[in-house]
Amino acid sequence: MHPRHLALPDRAVMRVRYHMTPFSTDDRKNPSLSRREIEISKVIREALEAAVLAETFPRTTIDVFSEVLQADAGTRLVALMSASLAVADAGIPMRDLIAGVAVGKADGTLVLDLNEEEDMWGEADMPIAMMPSLSQVTLLQLNGNFTPEEFRAAIQLASKGIEELYKLQKETLTSKYSAYKEVN
Repeated sequence: MHPRHLALPDRAVMRVRYHMTPFSTDDRKNPSLSRREIEISKVIREALEAAVLAETFPRTTIDVFSEVLQADAGTRLVALMSASLAVADAGIPMRDLIAGVAVGKADGTLVLDLNEEEDMWGEADMPIAMMPSLSQVTLLQLNGNFTPEEFRAAIQLASKGIEELYKLQKETLTSKYSAYKEVN
């Protein structure tokens, strides 16, 4: 940890940097970190901290860098899931992988995995991420309005999508290490 006085004696410090490249959006963006990127970095860090067993690495730092090359909506969830996979791939002990989806409402209909137009012009957007095997939510944000019934239906729809993504994440890690074992 640098500077050393920021190190924690009982656990690792997690630092997350989420950054959108200037060419990642239709309108070229300023290359410096925006307030939105700083906020998303914090949201990703807090969600990822719930999964990482930071107490196994006292006085250390875990740095996570996410560079968005093309922003078509849902970048915070993709950055969170890729960070989860990267941390697991690095051999850092975790409670579980994190998987997430966005559920929204467009033209009065619940939609899973919003595209850019649905995200911009829809009536609601709810990114949700969780550790599926523990049934623990690590991220839940809601922009817009849902009725209580729509909210429950959105959670159910998100759970189904998250389960599918979680299976793919586990298969990806398993196949990587199976192939590595076969080569050696």
